[in-house]
Amino acid sequence: MSLPLPMQGSNRGYNPIQIFTQFMASVWCGDNRYSHLDVIRFDPVIQKMFGWKKMPEHKAFQRYFQKFDIPTTYSVFGGLYSWLFSNLKFDNFTLDIDSSVLTRYGEQKGAKKGYNKYKPGRKSQHPIIAFVSDVEMVANFWLRSGDAHTANNFRAFLEETLSFFKEKKIGLLRLDSGFYDQKIFDYLEEDDVHIDYIVAVPMYVNVQRKIVTQKTWLKLDNGIEITEFEFQAQDWLKPRRMVAVRQQIKQRPKAIGKQLSLFEYNMEINGYRYTCYITTLKLSDPDVWRLYRGRANCENRIKELKI
Repeated sequence: MSLPLPMQGSNRGYNPIQIFTQFMASVWCGDNRYSHLDVIRFDPVIQKMFGWKKMPEHKAFQRYFQKFDIPTTYSVFGGLYSWLFSNLKFDNFTLDIDSSVLTRYGEQKGAKKGYNKYKPGRKSQHPIIAFVSDVEMVANFWLRSGDAHTANNFRAFLEETLSFFKEKKIGLLRLDSGFYDQKIFDYLEEDDVHIDYIVAVPMYVNVQRKIVTQKTWLKLDNGIEITEFEFQAQDWLKPRRMVAVRQQIKQRPKAIGKQLSLFEYNMEINGYRYTCYITTLKLSDPDVWRLYRGRANCENRIKELKI
């Protein structure tokens, strides 16, 4: 395999392969700042292990990584992703796409004020990340400005991610409520795309009203009940299938979900926490719910990336 790595402009420049290898070795040794790269530079054991005659200082890494503009990054890492997934001996991946917030304390490019749950008003960046659940690996990563909406550039991001899989397919796409958007649903349901999905549904007023009209709930376990219904928002051209789950707070005080704020004075309704999902799957309601619950693992991958 070969990658179109940017070449050095000087004969004195270090080999790009050494720069990448030394950088990864430094990360494995615990470095998390450019200045830390100078520590491993003077480690004779590592130098002998890799057979390097000399090792660059931290500024050499900064200068080299500045060569990675958007087209270069796509060609290099796109090729790497494609090679990786072409060597996996299975198909029909489960793809999870999520976003997160990276709080910034300097003047990093793209650091802007946006939604920041833990540091309101602080500048941040808002990356969007794709994970292959089956092998717990990152499939794509875009670093967006802090004021970007969760679903911003979703279509372009997904199309780029799909290009890495080449002839392999996405069997299921799982998204959180930030991607609850008619344009996303319409795109995924197009004939030439057709990706089955499960998307968490925000508890909008019209969704809450639809949920409380449901009279038939299937008991799954003590304090857990599930139902399904068709729902069509005002600007949708067709109804779509939704699956709702409610968990009794007394029996399951740590249950995830939200109480229905529209009915906060109704003790019977507000004795539960509710979650809701929109899906194109033809599976049973419990199977849809259990499949979506597997998405929680991508939160662990995000924590690892941040660390």
